[in-house]
Amino acid sequence: MPALALARVAADQGHDVVLVGAERGIEAQILPHHPFRFHLLPMEPIYRRTWWRNLRWPVIAVRAWRAAGQVLRDEQPAIVIGTGGYAAGPVVWRAQNARIPTALQEQNAFPGLTQRWLTRRAQQVHLGFPEARLRLSPGPRTQVFVFGNPITPPDRVDARAARAAFGLSAERRTVLVFGGSQGARALNETIARVLQRGQLGDVNLLWGTGTAHWDRYAPLAQPGRVVVRGFFDPIGSAYAAADLVVARAGAMTVSELCAWGKPSVLVPLPTAAADHQTFNARALANAGASVLLLESEFTPDTFQKTVVPLVHDDTRLGALARSARGRGHPNAARTIMSKVLELSQVA
Repeated sequence: MPALALARVAADQGHDVVLVGAERGIEAQILPHHPFRFHLLPMEPIYRRTWWRNLRWPVIAVRAWRAAGQVLRDEQPAIVIGTGGYAAGPVVWRAQNARIPTALQEQNAFPGLTQRWLTRRAQQVHLGFPEARLRLSPGPRTQVFVFGNPITPPDRVDARAARAAFGLSAERRTVLVFGGSQGARALNETIARVLQRGQLGDVNLLWGTGTAHWDRYAPLAQPGRVVVRGFFDPIGSAYAAADLVVARAGAMTVSELCAWGKPSVLVPLPTAAADHQTFNARALANAGASVLLLESEFTPDTFQKTVVPLVHDDTRLGALARSARGRGHPNAARTIMSKVLELSQVA
């Protein structure tokens, strides 16, 4: 998603854009629906739990190295931008060896393995969180910037109109809960028990279950009170309707919350690689922009005793919103691309 946000800006400025992903990644499903030329490499992640699957990596690495080289020979890029993930590694590494200018964009407070590996020879590194700088070792000529994560800028949507569009009462406060497009089983189970036990309180609920879980939880919808969706696309109207957001702490979600200036309760995914979601959530909590709850702490009783009172506390909501907005970078994609293009005569 950050790569697509940057690609849109570059294309709007008249530059030719090519995206590269992995055959086994989610990009294989997403990229065919966008207007950009793309390549998919025969890559697989490094498996942390099922370690024996990594025994195939020597073969995979050779195939990916050759495929990345072929992409660079075919496309002859002026600049290569790595937005993280295992597909970025061989492409950026080969570009650096070929002396093609490279820039990296790291979304998380805890940088991924690929980005940490590539930083030293990159010309530019763009961070979504200032905290990530402490975990990187840039080269002597590497420029490091903190412009935030590239997202689609917020729209101006009236909150009451957004609630009405969802069929929700405009008089009640509204809590938005979601775990990303794939959903979050632990969040969903807690919210289901909240509804079954009558612990919702006097609030509206906008609930994004994830597309795979929608059938299971759709019967819990309540007209005018509880809206259940697989996912919100676009999500802007859901943010506009919400007084408080309960969500996972993925980098792009956190960036959107800050850009929108939304008070939030973040429940990081405990199994995320290198526990990066907890680092993201803790960074916002330490800045006074969010409330951090571990997944083990997010129970129906916690929802009733913490989330419901919070959504009615105007003073606390205002403080959280101001701190979030202070870390927001709604125009980060344009700012990053402007700086990246300085690396080449195409700027």
